[in-house]
Amino acid sequence: MGTPVAATVLYDDGATRHLDDVPTALHLAGDGRVELHYEYHARALPARSDERRDFWRYRALLPIEPGPVPYPLTVGGTPLLAPPELRRTVGMANLWLKDETRSPTGSNKDRATALILQQAINEGIETISCASTGNVAVSLAVGAAAAGKRAVVFVPASVAASKLALMLSAGATVLRVKEGYAEAFRLSREAAAFFGWCDRNTGVNPFTLDAKKTVAFEIWEQLGREVPDALVVPVGDGTTLSALAKGFRELVACGVASGVPRIVGVQAEGCQPIKAAWETESAITPTQPQTIADGIAVGAPISGVMAIRDMRRSGGGFVAVSDEEILVALRTLASRAGVLAEPAAAASFAGLRSAMDAGLLTATDRVVVLITGSALKTPQFLEPRGSAPCVDATLEAVRNALRVGR
Repeated sequence: MGTPVAATVLYDDGATRHLDDVPTALHLAGDGRVELHYEYHARALPARSDERRDFWRYRALLPIEPGPVPYPLTVGGTPLLAPPELRRTVGMANLWLKDETRSPTGSNKDRATALILQQAINEGIETISCASTGNVAVSLAVGAAAAGKRAVVFVPASVAASKLALMLSAGATVLRVKEGYAEAFRLSREAAAFFGWCDRNTGVNPFTLDAKKTVAFEIWEQLGREVPDALVVPVGDGTTLSALAKGFRELVACGVASGVPRIVGVQAEGCQPIKAAWETESAITPTQPQTIADGIAVGAPISGVMAIRDMRRSGGGFVAVSDEEILVALRTLASRAGVLAEPAAAASFAGLRSAMDAGLLTATDRVVVLITGSALKTPQFLEPRGSAPCVDATLEAVRNALRVGR
């Protein structure tokens, strides 16, 4: 079992507070972003012989109680892909894709959902709530249904119909908020505090950071217990970027890695408040999202200050990509790697060229691109390649359709 022994609170002005009293730190979650710390040593990581493949194999560095884990869905252990055709297409022989579309709901959000639902199971809490632009809500709806819990989710009124249908199909109580995601987030937090629900919101619940950091542990193991040169990550709230940075920092603290890879954060051109703040070295200014990439369409990012801090420490940077570049990346991932990525997930791959032009990456770097969510939840963006002729059930018809000889 992992027992947090200390915590750090990061405030929006960049100030930090270190506490050995973890319960006190957790009470401060509403005032800043909380990072939990553990006793770090090589034994905290699973042995090579450990046959468990899901993310509970890292439980020594997760805040869970001892004993069996009753959460029923298999989460984690997603593949690290080396698609040869994609590598040739972009001219990067050491390119890797961390494919989180293989998760139960096709999203990296399932890791945080699993850990927080396990928390709710341990504490006997029946209702778990969140705010979401789509993927978190789908993840919580499905996870809660599997765990026998109630999910209450707050989404912007403009939420994608395909994702809304999945939430409702899984039995979640869904409240569409007219004023958009920022107000949905505020309202969900107020409701959780008032009704005594378990608040699953990314960024404010430190368990979400710890759950997502396991992606870094898996990448390290899948690369033969080595750290890549760089990571490319889509950025909305900023929590995923910071979680990866935390994971690699903990590998260093455990004495099994020498450093943290450079981290490149990718935002949509129509919603880039974190990138703008980084470039101007100023406070994050909320913006009105204008992008097809709903998963990163976060105009007031809750973990933006943390993401900038972690990116700077890694020696990386931020880039922005247009919706047109995202659509090209989406099609390229599908046709050259067999990976069906939603727009927010394809943004990370779309950012490769801009990152190279900015000197953040080189063609020889060992680069891992994080693919965070599946296109099967956003089929409207899948553009067919070619046509599908209707033929008679004869080989002659097949030959004519394919224009091949006998």
